[in-house]
Amino acid sequence: MLRLVLPKGSLERATLELFADADLTVHRSSDVDYSAWIDDPRIAEVRILRPQEIPSYVAEGLFDLGITGRDWIEETRATVESLGQLEYSKATNRPVRVVLAVAADSPVRAPGDLKPGVRVATEYPELTRRFLDSHGVEAEIRYSYGATEAKVPDIADAVVEITETGRALRAAGLRIVAEILQSRTELIANPTTAREVDKRHAMGQILTLLQGALEARGKVLVKLNVAAEDLDRILGLLPSLKAPTVSELSGGGAFAVESVVPKSEINVLIPALKDHGASDIIELPLAKIVH
Repeated sequence: MLRLVLPKGSLERATLELFADADLTVHRSSDVDYSAWIDDPRIAEVRILRPQEIPSYVAEGLFDLGITGRDWIEETRATVESLGQLEYSKATNRPVRVVLAVAADSPVRAPGDLKPGVRVATEYPELTRRFLDSHGVEAEIRYSYGATEAKVPDIADAVVEITETGRALRAAGLRIVAEILQSRTELIANPTTAREVDKRHAMGQILTLLQGALEARGKVLVKLNVAAEDLDRILGLLPSLKAPTVSELSGGGAFAVESVVPKSEINVLIPALKDHGASDIIELPLAKIVH
């Protein structure tokens, strides 16, 4: 039904892992194959292409649905419909930042401090031009094919580059002057296709699976039994998405409790629950959480 395009490159591994977690495993004959398939009746075709190209291809109707970053949507100014954010990136679940950076010892402290004719290297020439124009900076913008941070000071005076943590820029002797954009990964659709009722419904179902898989990451389900007199103390220990589920056990006098909790807290939480009267404690992995 839907023609889907996924990002190749830095987002590729994380995207394929997410689709597998969502029970939408992407199959292909080799790791370098650009054509793939998903054993799902809603998805007729899968291609894996550079994220820079995906907004334009989706806008043109070559694909119905795609995954790319907000940075490339803004760079290309493609007319696409964003169905929702997917909170993951190549290394973390934090957004990628598009930033303006200069040498650490540069006197530049703000975009307006850049001198006329400043050389700026970037993979985002249009985004960079619009940003610098908004600050009244006349710049020579040079397209960079990679290793952008290595071009200061010999080839460029400043760079516009993406970062998650800023570590690579600092390691290259650069200092961030301004943040241009925060970019998360998004599921985007062709606006015409998105108006077709059946296809829009299928798109929504795929988004539900992907977001449900992301929501479940780093969380587990804890189930336990507790006597009535210890219930309040146990509930005080339990974090939860909303509120723990509490059910009275047959015969009265005791309750079954279950709650979704962060996996990072479980090694401290389970002994504390036992110390405060919980018994029959079970920790269960989660595949998806759908609100």
